[in-house]
Amino acid sequence: MNTKFKSFVSVLLICISLTACAVGPDYKPPETNLAPFHSTMGAQGSHEAIALDQWWKGFNDPELVKIIERALAQNLDLQASVARVNQARAVAHGSAAQLLPTLFVDGSVTGKRQSLEGPFGSVAKSAPGFRHSYINYVVGPVASWEIDIFGGLRRGSAAADAEAQAAEADQTGTRISVAADAADAYFQIRGYQSRLDIAEQQIADDEHLLKLVHARANAGAASEREIAQAEALLKQATASIPLLRIGLERQLNRLDVLMGVQPGTYAKELKPVKDVASIPAISSMTPVDVLRRRPDIIAAERRLAASSERIGQAISDYYPKVSLAALLGFDSLTSANLFKSAAFTAAGTGAIRWQILDFGKVDAEVAQAKGENAEALALYRQSVLRAAEDVEDSLVTLQQTNLHVGEVKGQVQALLKARNLSEQAYKAGAITLTDVLHADRELLTARDDLMAKRVDTARAAVGVFRALGGGWDQPQTNNK
Repeated sequence: MNTKFKSFVSVLLICISLTACAVGPDYKPPETNLAPFHSTMGAQGSHEAIALDQWWKGFNDPELVKIIERALAQNLDLQASVARVNQARAVAHGSAAQLLPTLFVDGSVTGKRQSLEGPFGSVAKSAPGFRHSYINYVVGPVASWEIDIFGGLRRGSAAADAEAQAAEADQTGTRISVAADAADAYFQIRGYQSRLDIAEQQIADDEHLLKLVHARANAGAASEREIAQAEALLKQATASIPLLRIGLERQLNRLDVLMGVQPGTYAKELKPVKDVASIPAISSMTPVDVLRRRPDIIAAERRLAASSERIGQAISDYYPKVSLAALLGFDSLTSANLFKSAAFTAAGTGAIRWQILDFGKVDAEVAQAKGENAEALALYRQSVLRAAEDVEDSLVTLQQTNLHVGEVKGQVQALLKARNLSEQAYKAGAITLTDVLHADRELLTARDDLMAKRVDTARAAVGVFRALGGGWDQPQTNNK
């Protein structure tokens, strides 16, 4: 081994050892302290709590489970989010590859006729064996390597990794939203179907009342005015049907789109009217649990980490860039001699590039990176506060809606009894038809309100599961 080669190897080893350095700040996850949630959990459900990763199974409704699993398999927004994750992972892989040498094979054939009157030809034409026309063949592998002495490439690779992890968290958030939206649409469908059933039952009751009034009128015990009032009550119940059908169709269409199919595809599967499922209990969670589980917070924290790494990447431009290149190959003026030992050629190059004067370009890039980091920190903190707000709002909505359902149940029972007593009293001639109509209207309103509030309770439970980050299998370790 000659002295020059030893010197080259020594320089190379020194450069490699320096790559342990990396300029810029080392990222540390921000500390977030939240007080315990002031709204309580765990007491709302009618049966035991279910695991958050598949919360929809806690409603004990096989149709709901089938719909959500179908939506998770077919939803197009979810498929798009998976594609975005693949893109981000590809970028991260490409950034990591920049840390390693690049090796490629280069080959060329060059034909040239040398001018005899040019600076070189005019001197060399008199030399023995001079050829002013020739073809040159070159082939061989070429390697190049930028040695990451100050960590700019490593910072960029770490930032790309963090951004890929943020994309994965976004994809998880899309999964949670798809499951929650599918459940929300399903419960609204069941609610509209039940409310239509209630309206149709009310129409049957009002038709019975109208027949009663006609019978009394034929007997001379009721007036035309009472007949008109009974007919108006019947039309009022009938008029509620179109609006309920509009709401039902919209939710059926919404659910089909969530399942990635044309509206009307799966509507027939939900034709049988089914009562709204009872809700499961909700396991208590601390703010720390929510911070670790909510995909939006995970994504915000990973983007914060990426922005911190970008600062170091920008700062590295203050320092010199060192690169190595090597060539091993064959160079010959004839193709017959191209791969002979005499045609073998080798070359090695070490280069350094350092921006001495850039009129503040790097300063601006560093300032921009620091500004993006400050923005990412503010967005992270905001996402934490919004997550806490989301949990508190969803919990209080579930609590109060559940209480409202209990009150309306009692109201319906009382109004049903009052309505039946009013009809009996009307038959006996003890009260006027107006009292019966009033009781009938109040009963219809209360029964419809009860069903709507039962749907609201199921939807509120879905909102709690969404707010808590339920709907995915959280890994045992995370990036925080």
